[in-house]
Amino acid sequence: MSPFLYGKHHLTAGLSLSISRQHKTGELDRAQREKVAASAQIVRNFAKGRDAVYGINTGFGPLCSTKISPDDTAQLQHNLLMSHSVGVGSPIPQQTAKLMLILKVHALAQGFSGISLPTLDRILWHIDQNVIPVVPRQGSVGASGDLAPLSHLFLPLIGLGQVHYKGQVVPTPEMLQKEGLAPLQLQPKEGLALINGTQFITAFGVEVTDRLQACLSQADLIGGMMIEGLLGSVAPFHPELHNMRPYKGNQHVAARIRALLQGSEILNSHSHCDRVQDPYSLRCIPQVHGASRNAWLHLRETLEIELNSVTDNPIIVNEELSISGGNFHGQPMALPLDYACLAASEVGNVSDRRCYLSLTGIDGAVPKLLMQETGTNSGFMILQYTAAALASENKSLCFPASADSISTSLGQEDHVSMGSISGRKALQVVGNLERILGIELVCAAQAFDFRRPLKSSPLMENLHARVREEIAFADKDRVFATDLDKGAELVRERALIEVVKQSSQDIGTEFEGLFEKF
Repeated sequence: MSPFLYGKHHLTAGLSLSISRQHKTGELDRAQREKVAASAQIVRNFAKGRDAVYGINTGFGPLCSTKISPDDTAQLQHNLLMSHSVGVGSPIPQQTAKLMLILKVHALAQGFSGISLPTLDRILWHIDQNVIPVVPRQGSVGASGDLAPLSHLFLPLIGLGQVHYKGQVVPTPEMLQKEGLAPLQLQPKEGLALINGTQFITAFGVEVTDRLQACLSQADLIGGMMIEGLLGSVAPFHPELHNMRPYKGNQHVAARIRALLQGSEILNSHSHCDRVQDPYSLRCIPQVHGASRNAWLHLRETLEIELNSVTDNPIIVNEELSISGGNFHGQPMALPLDYACLAASEVGNVSDRRCYLSLTGIDGAVPKLLMQETGTNSGFMILQYTAAALASENKSLCFPASADSISTSLGQEDHVSMGSISGRKALQVVGNLERILGIELVCAAQAFDFRRPLKSSPLMENLHARVREEIAFADKDRVFATDLDKGAELVRERALIEVVKQSSQDIGTEFEGLFEKF
């Protein structure tokens, strides 16, 4: 497999995750090395010149008018990393910090930041050797980029901070000694290039995009299983209906449900029943899931622009032009992340409603509380409590972080995005969504069993069989927490998606094509 070329190839969420998981390598080719070296030379020339250039021969933020002598430019960059390392809270996951490194290298390698090749090569070493800095999760306001977390990310370059090293968290000096490496002396502008940028926000954006897509895909599958279990109608998924309101997400979800249930004996068994229409949580799956898919699509499109952008400051265009602007501001990512947070919460909200619906018995389709003998047995009653608690927690997290701004840097940074909070919060909601979907999966599989001896479609039968490999049918009370953990794990591991991929190939349906189009 050919390597990804930093600064040259087009980066996507999938590619960045593949590099972080060591499924693909990333390299800096000769052409980009030459561009990087030329940009670094321009910065060195600026540092020696008389004209003030922000962050190269001046102070930072409100100190932008304070001139720095050429002899002090290296100390200026060193002090910048130390003084801005003010993050607090528990560390972000190691993979998220590694994504930050990958995204920063790709931005710096475009040759507009004045970074030196030795510094860039050291960051590449950290990525390739999986020696990942420890980064606290709180402290960024998403304004001059993610200053605090990026400062912690690059403290190891100057011999400070901590790193994940061979399965342990160790002080950087200990790691450097064992690896026979020395701390770097930063060159003019390098500290500023390293800590200006949106890589903390964007790394969370990558993970939200990836995990939310998996949740959306599996929400359709679990919803389809619940339709079968509760004797729901397939009429609301008719293409003619959705052609009259042609949102991409709605049409995609409706087509997936139709393909998923094609050839079902269960559907045919109640095609002429007395029920006129289903509750919204079944009938409006295309509209609700589809709206969240539209939000996800907006996030993905925005994210790809951000992944391939230069977001530090100032930007070194050429020998004559250095622009001090605001490409580091997190607002372009903060808004779609807040939108995606709401989209994830709503999928969990409607999933909880289907859990509740399955407990009601809905016109005798299933026994109340999804168990034949209740009284002594409480059945699935309390499982829905947990889904409700998680759904409510998600709702409380839906206040948009980007709606807030607090002036910082003595008023120099008088509007900030709070995008780092948007990213962290959205990922937290997605984590809760994975558990809610796991609970619905347990309930849907239980309801599905009451349709026997009738069979659903081959795809749905394979999905149900996969669930039953992990979670048994319940005819009396047991410790359901174990079932809920297994359900959530199936969702997190994307087991249902894998079943669909394999089954669609075996059966020769168009389902997988639909899955890939969105």
